[in-house]
Amino acid sequence: MGSSKPPSQRQLRVGEQIRHSIAEILMRGEVREPLLADQPITITEVRVSPDLKNATAFFLPLGGESALEVGAALGRASPFIRSRLASMLRLRYVPKIIFEMDKTFDYASSIDRLLNSPKVQQDIQAPEETE
Repeated sequence: MGSSKPPSQRQLRVGEQIRHSIAEILMRGEVREPLLADQPITITEVRVSPDLKNATAFFLPLGGESALEVGAALGRASPFIRSRLASMLRLRYVPKIIFEMDKTFDYASSIDRLLNSPKVQQDIQAPEETE
């Protein structure tokens, strides 16, 4: 229902503030999860609900390895990260953070593979040869 409406300026701004803050928390090694200390993680995007009470943080472990384990570790660390966000951000209510693996890079590479496949290349080059 709410997904058809684009995010407001406030949602985008709060999402970006949360993204930077989570990245800073992870970079400093403040989280006591051993897996997160050893694994470089990129927070690619944070989408905030219209009421600013929930946020989905999309992550990508660099190297793409152990994504499920990293997701579970981030889920366990979520309450700590939320408490740190409360002290870092000037928000009346800090949203509940849900971590989700970012699949946009996988999707983009599958589209790239599809576009570079011989069948598609044949279809793309065929009209040029007839002109």
